[in-house]
Amino acid sequence: MNILIFRIVNHLLLVILKALFPKALFTEKSLACKGVNPSVTWLHLTISEHGEMNSTIVIFPGTNREHDMVMAVQQASGKKPNFVWYNDTSFPKTDLIIVPGGFSYGDYLRSGAMAARSPAMNSVLEYASKGVPILGVCNGFQILTEVGLLPGALIRNKNLKFICRNVSIKVEVDDSIFTSRYSKGQILSIPVAHNDGNYFASEGLLQELHDKSQIAFKYTDQSGRVDASTNPNGSCENIAGILNAQKNVLGLMPHPENATDRNLGGIDGRPLFQSLVDAIT
Repeated sequence: MNILIFRIVNHLLLVILKALFPKALFTEKSLACKGVNPSVTWLHLTISEHGEMNSTIVIFPGTNREHDMVMAVQQASGKKPNFVWYNDTSFPKTDLIIVPGGFSYGDYLRSGAMAARSPAMNSVLEYASKGVPILGVCNGFQILTEVGLLPGALIRNKNLKFICRNVSIKVEVDDSIFTSRYSKGQILSIPVAHNDGNYFASEGLLQELHDKSQIAFKYTDQSGRVDASTNPNGSCENIAGILNAQKNVLGLMPHPENATDRNLGGIDGRPLFQSLVDAIT
């Protein structure tokens, strides 16, 4: 009898938390984003007049790298990004949208599948169609494929294990707004932290990615070798990041925002954010 009562009470508490917690969290973040909290900047300056980059980070339940992104973007641009919550359909004036890493909605169904159906992503689609740069990292990359902004899919790592370590990646494209501060063939050391980072694409799609120079990064080793031994997750052709055909959307599994400080392991991710500042300002 006690066990039955416990289960009923536990179920009721779970229902109440699911109903109330997201709403409360959204209210808190909305107030902060809209300037109620004086510590959060909510100024929208036009680039043509001020030469500054206005950026926006989209947050979902389960996102956990948004503050890492804030540090990386602010370091490169001198200005903090704005936050928008997953069910926010009105974005501040923005020149760059970032979909950060984490485990949106606990990675239920498929990684990124539920987040891709959120109201905020409709706005992201609209901005992307207008040429606004979109950066998706790790879970953000998964979300961008699920919403259709990038081709292919991210599936479970080949070894069926979560991977969390530094990896070497090779720059395949250096003429995009994301990679102009790199040199083609340059080897970077960037951390990864994912369970579903295995990039999959059909042979036809892989050929198209090659033909249109959409493969931005590949997993390699420090010598530049690209083969199965340097592939941490089983991705087709060691692909670590891709661009869309218009080259204004980039998705990658490694975390460049976690490679922008020598005291935290390295700065190989810093030029990516500097490239964006160069292009936008």
